[in-house]
Amino acid sequence: MPFEIEYFHERVRSEIESWPADVVADYARLVELLAEHGPSLRLPHSRAFGDGLFELRPRGRSGIGRALYCFMLARRVVVLHAFIKKTQETPDRELKLARKRLKELLGG
Repeated sequence: MPFEIEYFHERVRSEIESWPADVVADYARLVELLAEHGPSLRLPHSRAFGDGLFELRPRGRSGIGRALYCFMLARRVVVLHAFIKKTQETPDRELKLARKRLKELLGG
C-alpha cells in the first residue's frame, strides 16, 4: 500500500509547480518513489535531517530543488516546504521554516 503525499499548504505545491520544468519532472519521479518506498528511500533521492525531517532531492539542468517533508501516521507524507537551492548547503532559514511547520503539525 503506497504512502499518501500531502502538502502543508497550497503555497508549498504552488512553489514546486513554479520550478523549472525539468526540476518539476524529476520531483514528480521522486514523489512516486517516495510514495512507493516511504522511509526506505535514501540517498541520492532522499536524505534525513534528524528529528523526523527529510529532504527530497530533485534536480535538472536548470537547477536543484529541495522539498522538506515528514512522515505521519496512516502512511502519510507531508511536504512542509520547498525551494530552489542556490548554494551548496541547505540554508538554515529553509530548515528552520520546515522544522517550525513540523512542530506545528505535531501540535507543539
